[in-house]
Parts: sequence; C-alpha cells; structure tokens
Amino acid sequence: MKLRLFKQVDVFTATPYFGNPLAVVLDGSGLDDEAMQRFARWTNLSETSFLLPPTDPSADYRVRIFTPGGELPFAGHPTLGSCHSWLQAGGRPKRRDFIVQECGLGLVKIRRDALPAGGQRLAFAAPPVKRMATSTVLLAKVAAALGLKSNQVLVAQTLDNGPRWLALLLDSPETVLQLMPNHLALSNLQVQVGVAAFYLAPEAPPLIGRANREARAFGQQAAQPIADAPDLEVRAFAAGIGIPEDPVTGSLNASLAQWLMAEGYAPERYLASQGICLGRAGQLHIERDACGQVWVGGESVTCVDGKVTL
Repeated sequence: MKLRLFKQVDVFTATPYFGNPLAVVLDGSGLDDEAMQRFARWTNLSETSFLLPPTDPSADYRVRIFTPGGELPFAGHPTLGSCHSWLQAGGRPKRRDFIVQECGLGLVKIRRDALPAGGQRLAFAAPPVKRMATSTVLLAKVAAALGLKSNQVLVAQTLDNGPRWLALLLDSPETVLQLMPNHLALSNLQVQVGVAAFYLAPEAPPLIGRANREARAFGQQAAQPIADAPDLEVRAFAAGIGIPEDPVTGSLNASLAQWLMAEGYAPERYLASQGICLGRAGQLHIERDACGQVWVGGESVTCVDGKVTL
C-alpha cells in the first residue's frame, strides 16, 4: 500500500454537496481489480474512479469506473468528475479543442465551455446509444415496482450506452417526484430504471417552487439552490448494483437525450434536473450540435482534496 493523490468531487453542481459525489484516485497504477473494487465498496458512493496512463496514444488519460457492485465501461458523472480532477491536478490535454478520455467503452471527447460569469463547464460527447424494445411483461413488472398506473407511462425504451437503462417517459414531473419505488423488487428484476417527464406548460410555476413543494410533501429536504428552471425532471434507480437511487446520472441523461430527440419528444437544447427527492439540485445541460452529436454538460466542484492509503 502507498499514499495516492485523492479527490472527492461533486458533479453536476457548482455548489458543494448538491450534486452527485465521486471519489477519484488520481494514480491508480499498480492496483488490481480486487483492490479497486474493495475501495469502491468502502467509499459507498455511486461511483469511484481510478485514473491511469492511457493505452491509446490519442487519449490524455484512462479511467476505470467502479460502483459498489462492479465495474462500468462508461458513466457520465465519473467522466466529468474525473476530467475535472485530472485538469485540477495539472493535467495538460494533447489537443486544444478536446480532452480525450479512454475508458472501457472506448474514447470519449470532453470539451470545456466558458461560462459568462467566469469559470468553465465540462461536457462529454454522448457515446452512441443502442435502442431496444422492452418486453411488455418486464415493463408491467417494473411499473408495478414503481407504483405506476399504465396511463402514466407515455412511452418506454431500453437504452444501452455502456450501462443499460429501461427508460420511461412519464406523464408529468409530479408523477416522477412522487414515486416511492420498491427497490427490492427492482433489484430482483435486475434492471436499472430511469424515469423522466417534461415541464410542458409554459404557464406552470417555476420548478424551484413546484419541486420544493413536492419534496416537503414527501418529507424530503427541499433542494436548494436551483439556478434555472429545468425542462425535464429525471430520476434513476439501480438497486441491482447497490444504488437504490442515483442522485444525478450522466449516462442515463445521455441516453434519454438521444432517444427523446430522435423521436421528436425533446428539443435540441434543454436543461434537465435530477436529485430533488434526495435533497440535491443536479443540473445537466443537454444539446445536440450541428453534426448531430449530443453533449451532456455540467459543473463540478472539489469537496475533499488529499491523499488516501491504497
């Protein structure tokens, strides 16, 4: 064992402790799979990442991503949080326009967007998503585990961009926020579920008021602060890999965006909110560029900076 540089960062927020935390070991060289998995179980965060030298000469660094239950080929908030940590630790990209991350899924481009008030927001190029039909039997079981009525599910699709999600577009944000899932049932079904709904009516009250009222109604701490009123409300359930509810999920939002834009449900640019029911205020900036590439962006902030014995 030796001392290794370590950071714990909060992703998809500019305010500490309102996003999705990520543990980052900045030098994972020499650690075997068992040691990485053991540390990921110990941190008990949705993901822990380990930075390594790249094996592809076009990449700036390589990352391995572990949940408490196993390794992922790709995940969104570890991509942005790892890049934030690498840059903050003095990493210098080989290219001016993009940082290139190597992961189990392959190479992922990350861009730096300057913010009007100063600072920057990182955004990753969403990997191609595989879309598959969902069996009606599984959909019925998942809906029952979520406590949903059939008329509350507008459309469903199985999405795979490394992690596989059964995605449900629901009838309203209120339905999304009111869900009280049976996590044991979802775990037994071995399915990761993402739910989302749009704030469609322009005359509707801003999310910050509606969401906080909903949160209080469910006995949750109202999430603050939310800088902008989002267009989409999202929640993610993954009890099968040790995460009953993920606070803010980049991979799910990337898949959702590609699916919903392709089917005409979503505009080419929108703001997603996630984490309200966990007392968080995650925000994801989604856009599709002129070439058809979907980008998922968010801010990150370092909360813990030091060393860890591994």
